[in-house]
Amino acid sequence: MARYVTRVATPLAADAAFAYLADLTNFEHWDPGVRRSVQVAGDGPGADAAYDVTVAATPRDLTLRYEVTRYDPPRVCLVVARNAVLTSTDRITVVPDGDGSIVTYDADLALNGPLALFDPVLRLAFGRIGDRAAAGLRRALDGEAVPT
Repeated sequence: MARYVTRVATPLAADAAFAYLADLTNFEHWDPGVRRSVQVAGDGPGADAAYDVTVAATPRDLTLRYEVTRYDPPRVCLVVARNAVLTSTDRITVVPDGDGSIVTYDADLALNGPLALFDPVLRLAFGRIGDRAAAGLRRALDGEAVPT
């Protein structure tokens, strides 16, 4: 399994930061690896929401269906995507910090079945992908990195 965790201190209040990140249609605005994100279930962010997220992949782009499995505003949103090849689990946690908030984005990516043998290679690639996404997240939230 590959894991990437980033923490961002943002001047946004917890409810505003949470609302932005829990709406996965915003993925494409801050994660350069995401080509497109479309809501396919629910009406805005919420426990019944699902999103088709198209990510840049080799040899062709890959669309994953992310379903919200936990929605506890303005603190926690958990989304999971599974297909025959991989499972992606993203946890968004927001805590108040003075007038702003601290956002933690914790992403796990695991290859399924026999492909799990290639997890060490996936970890290397996921680190680079995560670094680019973390930089985009800091820009989108007008924030600064906080040690994890």
